[in-house]
Amino acid sequence: MSEVVNLNKARKARARADAKAQAAENRVKHGRTKAEVSAEEAKAARRDALLDGARRERGTDLSPDQDD
Repeated sequence: MSEVVNLNKARKARARADAKAQAAENRVKHGRTKAEVSAEEAKAARRDALLDGARRERGTDLSPDQDD
């Protein structure tokens, strides 16, 4: 005698496996690795720090032609 299989559970298990395989395909096709994401974040942080370091303060521009 063969084992009784719940068709509803088998259908759902097959759908989960298909979805998992599709997700893996999409990650390979469209995704970025964790290293790429962290490298991009580090690059943005360095860019922001450089920009903030070069920023001039408001009101401290004392050009010679200003009248007080």
